[in-house]
Amino acid sequence: MEDCLFCKIIKGELPGNFVYQGKEIVAFKDTHPSAPVHVLIVPKKHFADLLDAEKEDQALLGEIQLLAAELAKQLKIDKAFKVLVNNGRGAGQAIFHLHYHLLGGWKS
Repeated sequence: MEDCLFCKIIKGELPGNFVYQGKEIVAFKDTHPSAPVHVLIVPKKHFADLLDAEKEDQALLGEIQLLAAELAKQLKIDKAFKVLVNNGRGAGQAIFHLHYHLLGGWKS
């Protein structure tokens, strides 16, 4: 998508503070964090939201979940973290490229 913010970050047209870059997925720090650690995990394939995913995307979606767990370990938030997907404007989705929020780092 030409006007998609995340597609532009993935292509290197806009800056991103990457913590992971893989063949099908990237992860970068959120510019407006809502937790001490707030990373966005984004498939390179453009989906407007989770409803755009199809059966053929099952492995990719599973890989995102496993990456979230691995990043939680690397970022030292594996004792307490959230993985969140906002699907649709009413649920808080602001950028219409499917992405997962990895949130953690709160003091207990």
